Amino acid sequence: MELRVRGERAVLSGRGAPHREIDPHSLALGVELADALHEWARVAAAVRRSRHGGEPGQAALVVRRRGHQLATRVAAVMGTAVFYVDPVSDETIVVPPPPRPEHAPTLANRVFGVSRPGAEPTPWGTGLLVAGFIAAVVITAMLALADAMAAEVSGWLVLVAAAVVTVGLTPSLWLARRLPIVRWIALGAAAGMIVAWFGVLAIAL
Repeated sequence: MELRVRGERAVLSGRGAPHREIDPHSLALGVELADALHEWARVAAAVRRSRHGGEPGQAALVVRRRGHQLATRVAAVMGTAVFYVDPVSDETIVVPPPPRPEHAPTLANRVFGVSRPGAEPTPWGTGLLVAGFIAAVVITAMLALADAMAAEVSGWLVLVAAAVVTVGLTPSLWLARRLPIVRWIALGAAAGMIVAWFGVLAIAL
């Protein structure tokens, strides 16, 4: 993407299609950044007219620095390199996008809210112990419920009751997945329900 001044307006164009110029307001840059680009372009045009072919002065250096700052912001928003054409010297400067974070979120970060580098360490030992205990409690409770109902009603009603319990708990477990401490309880309960379903099916069928 190329950033240059055309008249008294800032324009952006693709490197492969330099004649297709786009107004910054037409892109997802934000109103504040687009207005800043046009304001910079007006100042740059005024400085260029006042030079009359002379050497760049202090104003030209300020325009150049400001344009470079704006090009850096455009590169960050668009996620691509910007070829900044200095409106005073016509020199082209390549402004790369800022580097992405070194540590991208993992599946564990997204599902269980595991701490990122630099945050508190995740208590895996204690957490998994709590999760295992909760899983055992849930398995025992669901199998006891299924066994008690199987003696009184048909197997299909046992499956319906187990499904109602599972559907009722699932939203709460999903919401608790990012909460410190509680997420381990949610993990254990979810694992317990999954394992318990094998026993429920055996009892009901």
